[in-house]
Amino acid sequence: MSGVEEVFNFINGQWQKPGGTAGVNILDPASQEIIAHFSNSSEKNVETAVTAASNAFSSWRNTPVVERIQYLQNLLHFLRSEQDALARIITRECGKTYNESLGELKRAFENIEVACGAPTFSQGTFSEDIAPGIDEIMIRQPVGISLIICPFNFPAMIAFWFMPYAL
Repeated sequence: MSGVEEVFNFINGQWQKPGGTAGVNILDPASQEIIAHFSNSSEKNVETAVTAASNAFSSWRNTPVVERIQYLQNLLHFLRSEQDALARIITRECGKTYNESLGELKRAFENIEVACGAPTFSQGTFSEDIAPGIDEIMIRQPVGISLIICPFNFPAMIAFWFMPYAL
């Protein structure tokens, strides 16, 4: 597959070639041209990713929420600066019009912006005397790692319905 871009996994801060034997070609729906190849990840790739995420969780969980949202703000800035290129990639892979792809990215941006409000919506609550002698306290805390599997037809928008809030 000379000249065809290979899709890699990003695990523990590094790009890694998937270790699976099977895979699929990513086609431009307009021309049926092969634009990339995606190899399935091996069980070892998945175990490595889960272990890395699990190991990172304890320190990430203890990172103050105002510091965590700085990563989201940086991501938002980067995505906005690259929105033309990203929209063209989405159009080429999904067959959407360019304007539809831009619209999808704008929905992604909106979700990141809302998630940047985490310092406010992560506040807990306290209710006194909800029943005789019973008070209630609610604390929002990170609980663990997550996985998102997105459909091909909305690769940016649906991922950003979940990812910014999980972070």
